[in-house]
Amino acid sequence: MAQLRQDFAEFVSRDTEVVVVGPESPNAFADYFTKNDLPFVGLPDPEHTVLKLYGQKVKLFRFGRMPAQVLVDKTGVVRFVHYGHDMTDIPPTSEMLALIDSLG
Repeated sequence: MAQLRQDFAEFVSRDTEVVVVGPESPNAFADYFTKNDLPFVGLPDPEHTVLKLYGQKVKLFRFGRMPAQVLVDKTGVVRFVHYGHDMTDIPPTSEMLALIDSLG
């Protein structure tokens, strides 16, 4: 999330909303976002309702939920999905920005 915070202005300049969905409780999520001064939207999903809708996987022997990046256009169509195989398997922000630019 540090990279998202660092490049947040790039998303804003592209009229793109960044939403981070996580399995933590609302209080834990709010504390994390406050402590880390994150400028984007955080959506706690302790029941995994949203995460399941987007097909995010759970790997119990790999620290739980694997990262997933989903790019949804303004009409609600999913344009890109990346399911990480481990906690470091996250596309670089530059790749996500290039995908957003290609939708222009």
